[in-house]
Amino acid sequence: MNIAADIVDEFETAEAEEGIAHALFADAPRSVSFNKLRKRLLRQVRQAFEDFAMLKGQKRWLIGVSGGKDSYGLLALLLDLQWRGLLPVELVACNLDQGQPNFPKHILPEYLTRIGVKHRIEYRDTYSIVKEKVPAGGTYCSLCSRLRRGNLYRIAREEGCDALVLGHHREDILETFFMNFFHGGRLASMPAKLLNDEGNLMVLRPLAYCAEDDMAKFAAAMQFPIIPCDLCGSQDGLQRNAMKDMLADIERRMPGRKDTMLRALAHVNPSHLLDPKLFDFAGLMAADSAPQAE
Repeated sequence: MNIAADIVDEFETAEAEEGIAHALFADAPRSVSFNKLRKRLLRQVRQAFEDFAMLKGQKRWLIGVSGGKDSYGLLALLLDLQWRGLLPVELVACNLDQGQPNFPKHILPEYLTRIGVKHRIEYRDTYSIVKEKVPAGGTYCSLCSRLRRGNLYRIAREEGCDALVLGHHREDILETFFMNFFHGGRLASMPAKLLNDEGNLMVLRPLAYCAEDDMAKFAAAMQFPIIPCDLCGSQDGLQRNAMKDMLADIERRMPGRKDTMLRALAHVNPSHLLDPKLFDFAGLMAADSAPQAE
């Protein structure tokens, strides 16, 4: 399947016939650069669909929408693909209002209603729990993420969804890999497709191949009503920020390394690592050392 060619043909045919795609794109730029960006992101999302069999057995998705650039971008790309008949899945957007002070509660409901997306706004004061449990100077991200994810799992099941779909992109995956590498002593990252512990819900990351810089450009061009994070996003000196700076420095000095590193995560050779649980080193012997048959 040549997804690169298919998506260009489908994109240009639909544009010629309708002039625009989903109503969400009515005010989107008509520039060549934006169209190239949009087609690239659509192609990368479809490639993730295929590589990780994301659409297999799927009928209804809960899309986590935080109000940040990536979740807005994820929703827009999925709606675009759905409009083109390339995503035969029902979409339900969900925002978890975590009780952050001064959170503009009206923005997401108004936006999702305006673009005609079925949605659910759920209030759970996890903000107070995180502030209470995490000691002064501690990092909020881990606990905040666990509480948010647990609530989204519950909501997805209540809404009859097959999967929770999140807006993590290429950089999120690479940063997580290096955080585990440097601080956790293990080779692990964010998988593009994951079955939850209960075995009754998939977690999907269709933006796995999408660059953060592209998502930022897409969000700016689409003029999404961005809501800043006043909890995790307000902290300085986070390990993830250090990984982000390191990767950005590597990319500046050696352009293209991020894509190379992402490809490396998809080409693992257990016999060239050090984990005896993944490869039978004990049973590895030269031919002339093998036991002789009697």
